[in-house]
Amino acid sequence: MGAGGRMTRAEEAQRDKSISRVPTEKPPFSVGTLRKAVPPHCFNRSVLRSGSYLVVDLLIISAFVYSTTYFNKFDGLAAWSLWAAYWVVTGCVATGVWVIAHECGHHAFSDYEWVDDTVGLIFHSCLLVPYFSWKYSHRRHHSNTASVERDEVFVPKPKEAIRPTQFLLQTPPGRILQILVTLTLGWPLYLLFNVSGRKYPRFANHFDPSAPIFNSREMLFIFISDIALLTVAFGLYTLGATFGFLWLMKIYGVPLLIVNGFLVLITYLQHTHPSLPHYSGEEWDWLRGALSTVDRDYGILNHVFHHITDTHVAHHIFSTMPHYHAEEATKVLKPILGRYYQFDGTPVYKALWREMKECVYVEADPGSKGVLWYNNKL
Repeated sequence: MGAGGRMTRAEEAQRDKSISRVPTEKPPFSVGTLRKAVPPHCFNRSVLRSGSYLVVDLLIISAFVYSTTYFNKFDGLAAWSLWAAYWVVTGCVATGVWVIAHECGHHAFSDYEWVDDTVGLIFHSCLLVPYFSWKYSHRRHHSNTASVERDEVFVPKPKEAIRPTQFLLQTPPGRILQILVTLTLGWPLYLLFNVSGRKYPRFANHFDPSAPIFNSREMLFIFISDIALLTVAFGLYTLGATFGFLWLMKIYGVPLLIVNGFLVLITYLQHTHPSLPHYSGEEWDWLRGALSTVDRDYGILNHVFHHITDTHVAHHIFSTMPHYHAEEATKVLKPILGRYYQFDGTPVYKALWREMKECVYVEADPGSKGVLWYNNKL
């Protein structure tokens, strides 16, 4: 930023470039063309290699959990500093575990679906995620990305659905409140009440096997997810009753809040950007929807989060590709995608503030139908 908080010309040019609208015409390439361009080995899944990332994450978390046994030797600021470091590290690394379990849901962990579902069920349940429920709704998100009628998450509202009181949230205090609620309660509200999800004819949540999110063939697996969560909840209750619920909150609860916050933050910023279109009706098609996402830069956390942050465009095109090949695939795809590829290197905290400010609702340009853009003029 320049003096007085003003942007320099170079910063303004970079900003204009990062938020310039991506093309909405049907691209001059097909999914088949893109697949042929990516080296074949990028689609190979190795249970040993995938498992090694999971093992490393679990070892790091275990080491930090063990380190807390020495925290009682400190008091005051020193003790709280140690706990803060523990929460940040374990929360970030556990987000990496979340990402690997997410890959299991995409059948990107191994060549064996039963292995993927077993690993995903265990580790998503440990993070209080209903594995199969989320797997099915997330699969439909990938099948309907950027469709204002059928997408499953962070579906933008049309202008006519915005309430008059929305202007209160467009003040700086209102925006701060909105960010805090989104990052702390956003994930459970989505699971429990389908907040920010698509509209269904009746109440929908991720724990009801008969919810309209799911079909009859999936009901049994929703029960399995619920039973797994109840098992983990009982285990957590037992730990709390044995060692104290304050201890449980410090060891498990706070890192889980960080995981949930990152999950919502990452997903929101992947699909909310001034440059990205949404589509309605017959204007939508799968490839343009898949391209309506943006790669972001989280610095060192790109590695901790197994590159779900900076290779998300490639992930939407080839969701069964393991994360450890996504960087290579992205480098190959970028020249072919051209202006259809969107990357924004804006610092994450600035991007979150901007997107909350500028991406309030979607509407079509005058004389245009079917292609909708974010706006904030209330």
